[in-house]
Amino acid sequence: MSEPLEVKVARTHPDARMPTKGSVHAAGWDLYSLEDTEVPFRASVRLRTGLHVAIPVGYEGQVRARSSLGSKGLILPHSVGTIDADYRGELFVLVTWIGEGNSYVVEAGERIAQLLITPIPKSAFTEVSLEELGETARGKGGFGSTGRF
Repeated sequence: MSEPLEVKVARTHPDARMPTKGSVHAAGWDLYSLEDTEVPFRASVRLRTGLHVAIPVGYEGQVRARSSLGSKGLILPHSVGTIDADYRGELFVLVTWIGEGNSYVVEAGERIAQLLITPIPKSAFTEVSLEELGETARGKGGFGSTGRF
């Protein structure tokens, strides 16, 4: 196994918690809420972490939902958030409450999301004609074309 990728983390508040892994084979690192925050029904709120990171060039940080919170009704409205290698601001987690009740209170120290560090392949876009894209079995089938919905 290769050496772990170093991701530098600065805590800018004494109560900020460093990311942790729930198990040795967990894909993501748990992020924690810095403070108690009320999330009103169907409103989106930014939760503070008190952390700043330096993602290595050639990688991105992906902020993903925790399934345990999603099952209660606290979701990430954008599905996956991206942290670019050149971002140095505080990490926030954008959440929306869609569960039962008028609001959900996220408590300080609560695990609120997962952070994955993933490589980004070098890509270049080349304009071509529609015919040059080639045919596939799926073709133009869009939303729901490969399954029940």
